[in-house]
Amino acid sequence: MTANAAGPSGPAPFLRVVRGDPTPEEVAALVAVLTARASAARAARGAAEGAPYSGWRDRARLLRRPPAPGPGAWRAAYGPG
Repeated sequence: MTANAAGPSGPAPFLRVVRGDPTPEEVAALVAVLTARASAARAARGAAEGAPYSGWRDRARLLRRPPAPGPGAWRAAYGPG
């Protein structure tokens, strides 16, 4: 079961079997598995992008802020605080 590349009959096939002679049921099972895997990957990618960002995960809160200029700023910068 092979098909030619895109031509006058339409676009290139989604799946092309290059060796063997699979039954229609085997091709359907393969298409189902590939479709399920692609939709699961798309859902995982969408969940990671759409997840709200928590302030607890923000690594910037671990950094010390530079001391504000003013009286006692040197103590805040170099002392135990």
